[in-house]
Amino acid sequence: MGYAEVADVRFWYETHGSGRPLVLLHGGFGAVETFAAIRPALAQRRQVISVDLPGHGRTADVDRPMRYESMADDVAAFIGHLGRGPVDVLGFSLGGGVGLRLAVQHRHLLRRLVVVSAPCRRQGWFPEVLAGMPEPDEAAGERMTGIPAYELYRQVAPRPDDWPKLWARTGELLRREYDWSAEVAALTTPTLLVFADADSIRPAHMVEFFGLLGGGHRDAGWDGADRPDARLAVLPGLTHYDIVDSPALPAVVLPFLTHTLNTPV
Repeated sequence: MGYAEVADVRFWYETHGSGRPLVLLHGGFGAVETFAAIRPALAQRRQVISVDLPGHGRTADVDRPMRYESMADDVAAFIGHLGRGPVDVLGFSLGGGVGLRLAVQHRHLLRRLVVVSAPCRRQGWFPEVLAGMPEPDEAAGERMTGIPAYELYRQVAPRPDDWPKLWARTGELLRREYDWSAEVAALTTPTLLVFADADSIRPAHMVEFFGLLGGGHRDAGWDGADRPDARLAVLPGLTHYDIVDSPALPAVVLPFLTHTLNTPV
């Protein structure tokens, strides 16, 4: 564990296990601790590289707006700095959006991608989730110092007083409209989509997202020859808020990372 100096970002990252590298990208207001419950299972089969995204955890904020696209560029530079590409990537929620942009913008760095509880367009979230997204207001962040995410940030951030700034930047990011459908439809990176059956993402969007990746258009045939390289998993009895703590997640992720594809890459 330690820091990697990459351009203007000083990334905190931790490495566990050995084997083919798997990079983990946490959700909004999270840190490497997001994956504490499932990391041991993943590290039994992979070299797991957990990284704090810019402005999160132990990675200090950089003086620019927070965007999925720029964070994907930052993570690409981080992977290049480690000299470990191509890698597998698992991103959760906000980190799933970053992972998706990484596949769009830096295809050569990815072997396989796992997107957990994240849409490919903003309207994939339930309306009440969209309405409840953080306000892009530092004063609002100052009023949110009692939540668990703040407690973690206060303990590990190099500049704990930056919490209101993180709140506002994240709120501004999450309230921006986006629709990556066309870019997703053009992806060639083998991708697994994982959702909870009581997720913050609309089930109709889960199917739409899978369809853009080539899934759900035809019967696979008795021998599975027409099965797409994309995969879809909907995990029962879980929500957006506990899916990354469930042993069901590594149970579906690890087979996807190791199975033989119809189209070799």
